[in-house]
Amino acid sequence: MGLLSRKATCNLHGQDSSYFSGWEEYEKNPYDEIQNPKGIIQMGLAENQLCFDVVEKWLEENPNSAGFKRDGKSIFRQLALFQDYNGLPAFKKALAEFMSEIRGNKVAFDPNHIVLTAGATSANETLMFCLAEPGDAFLLPTPYYPGFDRDLKWRTGIEIVPIHCSSSNGFKITESALLEAYQNALNCNLKVKGVLVTNPSNPLGTTISSHELNLLLQFIESKNLHLISDEIYSGTAFRNSGFVSAMEILNQTYKHNHQIQNQVHIVYSLSKDLGLPGFRVGALYSNDKVVVAAATKMSSFGLVSSQTQYLLSAMLSDKKFRRKYIRKNQKRLEKRQTMLVNGLEKAGIKCHKGNAGLFCWVDMRHLLGGNTFESEMELWRKILFEVRLNVSPGQSCHCSEPGWFRICFANMSEPTLDLAMQRLKAFVVNYSTTITVTSPQM
Repeated sequence: MGLLSRKATCNLHGQDSSYFSGWEEYEKNPYDEIQNPKGIIQMGLAENQLCFDVVEKWLEENPNSAGFKRDGKSIFRQLALFQDYNGLPAFKKALAEFMSEIRGNKVAFDPNHIVLTAGATSANETLMFCLAEPGDAFLLPTPYYPGFDRDLKWRTGIEIVPIHCSSSNGFKITESALLEAYQNALNCNLKVKGVLVTNPSNPLGTTISSHELNLLLQFIESKNLHLISDEIYSGTAFRNSGFVSAMEILNQTYKHNHQIQNQVHIVYSLSKDLGLPGFRVGALYSNDKVVVAAATKMSSFGLVSSQTQYLLSAMLSDKKFRRKYIRKNQKRLEKRQTMLVNGLEKAGIKCHKGNAGLFCWVDMRHLLGGNTFESEMELWRKILFEVRLNVSPGQSCHCSEPGWFRICFANMSEPTLDLAMQRLKAFVVNYSTTITVTSPQM
């Protein structure tokens, strides 16, 4: 018997993928314009740094909130002692309003149905604990966020079964793919408890259509399953995206179906829309009172600090700030995404048409030496070590087709993004010549 638990010593944490390996290599040799201009540029981090100036201006104009004061008097001691798992009512109300405004006020959220968590990671894991037993399965459309292999599975013991989506129809979710994944789970003696989707999609950078959402709701109704809609990128949708929340479709089609109402759950966070991953503010929303009660108890393992809640309740209660921020954020994201797409096109690389998110789903199949994941990994290593760009290979996202990559664009300055495109273009010119000579069949 060892001194450590199997959990501590096993290799099932989900971090042994190229997605995390790329991060490790970046940390050894990070790009810096002055100190390390030949270092690796981080393009594997879905971080939103485009509107910090808007947030910082609000902080400057509201020193009382930033200084934990109310009516000029310090409330630091009150906040330092606050321990209610339910969270500050003012913050939950402001968060509910922000979530609604992002969705064009087509959906109203009840603050009493919100459970605060230390980020979306905690919210998703908490839902796994509430909805499934170890060994049960959730179905996820591919490609999906590589971190889910860690976030959903490691501590909960649940399994992920992929819903294989194809580039032939723009990676749309289809009924046949849902049924095939469900049957694959049964063939492996797994009990399916639900479906989890990201909307907008990470890594596709696209919004899920109303048709797909209706299809998902019909599917969970027919199989008596849960649907988790991770909507942490909902405020990043741009270019007349027509983002539709699962909650909106639920209220339209299943307004009087209380059973299905209780089987749909929303995950949200301020990490992407507001660019505050370091604040660790996430939330889950559910109409099921039992889920809300259990998740609230579990939230004691990952609370959001009362100081953070107080500051953000003041910020998000400012309607003028909310509207200005949402508008500027979407406009700047669209501009930056266009810059990446144009830069890639100049290098002869096309992207999946996106309308949301902090990244593009990039098609590099023409640069592969062969139609295999081994060739994809060979190309990824060249991009990482020779071009010195950390991008995420499709294999880490469980894409069923080799040659796709996720490239992020909102976590760096415009000059850095421009440099990354220059590096990639130079590489493609040389590399295309190489594979043409060595692989005439291509």
